Formats: sequence, C-alpha cells, structure tokens
Amino acid sequence: MTATPVVQHFFDKETNTFSYVVTDPATQQCAIIDSVLNYDAASASTSTEGADAIISYIQQNSLSVEWILETHVHADHLTAAQYLKEKLGGKIAISNKIIVVQDTFGRIYNLDLKYLNAHQAFDYLFDDHEQFSIGELTAYNIPTPGHTPACLSYVIGDAVFVGDTLFMPDYGTARCDFPKGSAEQLFDSVQKLYELPAQTRVFLCHDYLPEGREVFIHETSIQQQKAENIHIHDGTQKAEFVEMRNRRDAGLSMPKLILPAIQINMVAGHFPEPEANGTRYLKLPLNYFNK
Repeated sequence: MTATPVVQHFFDKETNTFSYVVTDPATQQCAIIDSVLNYDAASASTSTEGADAIISYIQQNSLSVEWILETHVHADHLTAAQYLKEKLGGKIAISNKIIVVQDTFGRIYNLDLKYLNAHQAFDYLFDDHEQFSIGELTAYNIPTPGHTPACLSYVIGDAVFVGDTLFMPDYGTARCDFPKGSAEQLFDSVQKLYELPAQTRVFLCHDYLPEGREVFIHETSIQQQKAENIHIHDGTQKAEFVEMRNRRDAGLSMPKLILPAIQINMVAGHFPEPEANGTRYLKLPLNYFNK
C-alpha cells in the first residue's frame, strides 16, 4: 500500500507560489519544498515572513527537517533555503543538472565559473530517478526538464510535487523560453508524470487564477490533469503542444524577479559576499536579454 504523507501548504500571494512541508506521520521527519524568501524589488530588501510561518508550523508540530528540496532554480521568487537551514537544519538538495544552470547563468552574470564548480553551494545533488527517504517514507525523483534543464518532480508516497512543470488544468503548463528551456522536453516530461497512478495527488508550485476562477488551488491529480489540462491532456500531439507553447512564450514578458532570483537561487540561496563597505550587491546584466 502506498504511504500517505501529511502535506501542509503555504502560499506567497506576491509571487503566487506554494511551498510545502511534507511529513512522515510515523517519525515526524519532514521535507520543505520550494520555500520563499520575501523580497521587495524597489528597495532590494529581504524579509522572512513566509519562511517564519513554515518554521512556526514545524516547531508547533515537533517536526524534524531532513531535506530542504528545490524542484528547480526559480525565476519568480528567492528561496529561503539558507535561512531555513540555519533555523531548522536539513540538507538543501536539487537536481545534479544544476551545473548546467550554474554554467549558463554564471556566464550571463560574469561570475567566477571555476569557483562555482569547485564550491558547490547545494548540500546534495540528486541523480535522475534517485530514491531517498523522509523518515520511513520512500521517495524518488522524476527528471522533468523543459521549463529549465534542472527541473525535478519529487514523488513522495502517493503525492508528486511538480514544480513549474504543470499548473492547474485550467491554466496549463510552464513556459519554456528561458536559456536551455525546451518545449519538446517539457512535453516528454509531462508524459512521464502521466505514467503515475491516476489518483496520485499533484501539488503545484504556482496558481495564477485564470479568468473565471476566484479561489487559489494548490492540489490536483494525475487523472484530472490527463483529462482536463488545457495545454496537454490525453490525445495532445507533441507537435501541436510545441507549436502552442513556443507561440505563447514568444509573447511573454520576463518575470519581474528573474535577475535577482536566479542569481541567488542557483547557489542555494546564498547571498553574495559583502564588499569592503559591508554591503552585499547583486549584479544586473544590462540589456543582455534585449539581444
């Protein structure tokens, strides 16, 4: 019988992001998935309201953190992974394909690639399809590239956490126009997810309230996605999906926080080192994405 983890969601309305605490009820061991560090772009200031809500929940329920998991390098929010690790412990983990993202965006930001390669910022890098555990819960990952090359979906008991691969069926799928993204790969990734049992609970990283719906929703199922997803349901042909996805992506603007977010998130939430005056600085590649 497939185990049933306890899943508690947290919602950051500013970035439309869901974070999760996933708990093994037998041992009270847990994982945190896709945390958010609050960030005000106008003042370039961070705060920890969202992460503190997660900490409060974990402490109130006497949980112990084993993992701080990232489904991918997010372009729409900053991760709170380092803050949560400092407060709660746990290993920060992501796909081993993170090195592709670090190399790609390290060049965009003109960072020291030799240093990045020699000092991996994440505590643990998952091989594709690697099994792991949360307490007595058996878990594994499914590589789901397309949105980014380092996207993983985490299967934990009867639940799967899909990051930006799928949204609610009435909103569709993730964009694929970031560097090294691929609509072809995203189609293939979704087919892997659709091989999971129909009743598998699907937990989403975002919900954007399409027209006609007024309530944010964080959970769906494989069965519902296969039947109702407006972009990729049973019977959708690959060429049809790729044409639709590429056409839609061509009209999208850049995410508002992509430049600060990826610079922080691709190194597991570490901030740049302070300069001589004690202040930390982010780099912005002026006009790079106008090329």
